[in-house]
Amino acid sequence: MSFACELPIKGPAADRAAAMAAQIPVLETKRLRLRAPVLTDFPAYAEIACSPRGAYLGVSSRKDAWYDFANTVAGWLLRGHGLWSVETHDGVLLGFVVIGFEPGDEEPELGFVMTKAGEGHGYAAEAARAARDFAFGTLKLPSLVSYIDADNARSIALAKRLGAYQDGVIREAGEPEAFIFRHPLPGEV
Repeated sequence: MSFACELPIKGPAADRAAAMAAQIPVLETKRLRLRAPVLTDFPAYAEIACSPRGAYLGVSSRKDAWYDFANTVAGWLLRGHGLWSVETHDGVLLGFVVIGFEPGDEEPELGFVMTKAGEGHGYAAEAARAARDFAFGTLKLPSLVSYIDADNARSIALAKRLGAYQDGVIREAGEPEAFIFRHPLPGEV
């Protein structure tokens, strides 16, 4: 079930949204482009968030997925970093990567989720590496972590592949245990 807030807009409001989206940096890698999210990306985000691939996002409904999507996109306006849509150079949407900062986070977080078609090809690592390099190189963030559910073996493996190391555990009442993976600053490795 879609909500009216998901529908594409037209006219001056659409022009304004496009102008604001144009301010979000586009990152290019060998195979990928990280670009500003648009409304038409939301169905893919909701599909990920409401599927087993998104189980660790803490989203249980399309409505919750909308709020999560809107929150991470709003990070660009509020914090100068946020969600990117990850696509191939020919425009195939593969997933999302974020430099986020949610309530309860102690430090900016590097997060990543991929569509089924985007899994198993190294796209998440390539996109996350580009976002991490932007966080440290362009934004000059003093730290970057990934908060990863202890049962999320694929994300733990990806964090390690990116050079991150486990630097703590989060245990909150009623929440699953999560590991803090710290991404080393350039030159720390």
